[in-house]
Amino acid sequence: MCINKWEILDKICYTDLVYGRINKKLKSQLSMAQIEELLFQVIQKTSADDFQRIGKNIYVTNAEKGMRITINRNTFRVITVDEVMKK
Repeated sequence: MCINKWEILDKICYTDLVYGRINKKLKSQLSMAQIEELLFQVIQKTSADDFQRIGKNIYVTNAEKGMRITINRNTFRVITVDEVMKK
């Protein structure tokens, strides 16, 4: 199955709790709008080769930004963001 990043960008959504989880994982104090803009830009700039579907999740890994975004593939809800080694 091909992952359509434009569909992800169109349907991406967030829970209230995920904003706090993202700030904690990234050691930041971003507002909800800043988090949404950051993730939108990271997903938009990430090559389709760096999208991976494993089970019910889609993993978007952007080594340049040093983050991996986990998204539920059915609801397009962001689950978490993790730091990864930057290139």
